[in-house]
Amino acid sequence: MSTVTVMSASLIPAGITVATRYLDLAGVFSCALLGGAVARTAGLDLFGFLVVGIISGLGGGVIRDVLLQHGTPVALTDYAYLPTAVAGSLVVFLIKISEASWTRLFTVLDAAVLGFWAVTGVNKTLAVGLGWLPAVLLGTVTAVGGGALRDVVLGRVPAVFGGNGLYATVAVAVAGTTVICVYLGVPAIGVGLGITLALAFRLTAVRFGWNLPTGLDWHPRSRMAATLRHGTDTAARNGNEEQSHPRKETP
Repeated sequence: MSTVTVMSASLIPAGITVATRYLDLAGVFSCALLGGAVARTAGLDLFGFLVVGIISGLGGGVIRDVLLQHGTPVALTDYAYLPTAVAGSLVVFLIKISEASWTRLFTVLDAAVLGFWAVTGVNKTLAVGLGWLPAVLLGTVTAVGGGALRDVVLGRVPAVFGGNGLYATVAVAVAGTTVICVYLGVPAIGVGLGITLALAFRLTAVRFGWNLPTGLDWHPRSRMAATLRHGTDTAARNGNEEQSHPRKETP
């Protein structure tokens, strides 16, 4: 193992590694609840609840672990993960509450999941010896991956693509804050500060309707496109002229 790897891995104490597992499980349970809530809205049956809840709960972590290439994804080796995702799905299936209550709960859970998983993704990435940039990237992927897979399975535009308050932006901010705290030697503060930031930032963004700007109102134009358009217009004009003034055939 190289010196760089040892130094990077030593940034995450053993106690934080243990806490990271419980944060990961909290994210699995919370995101499975979110998946169950979406399944209820879509009118799915019990099997649909379980499938959507499991994809939602485990998707982000599996993507992270596959990209890390540091062994089999933890969801397949730690037997606590799948039952946790199933439990989250069943809770929503069995407990019926009003739509307004689900909406409020959904927003809070969504914010909490962003915090849990962005922090977890950062700590796991740094623990295997990678640097700050991969840590921010995989922290973000962990936070938004499960929800994106859930939305794709259900044929919806993933929330990470916008129109739902700041989403990936919150994950990036949390991941960046956690990385800074780890490099400053206070990873425990980074965990608490990251989750707090996710809750405050995400809920505020939803409350005030903050969104990133969409595409500017312009269309790319190239010389080839202009030439083709000019040729098409000329041909159409010539055709109209021939219809207005038909040629006289010579006897």
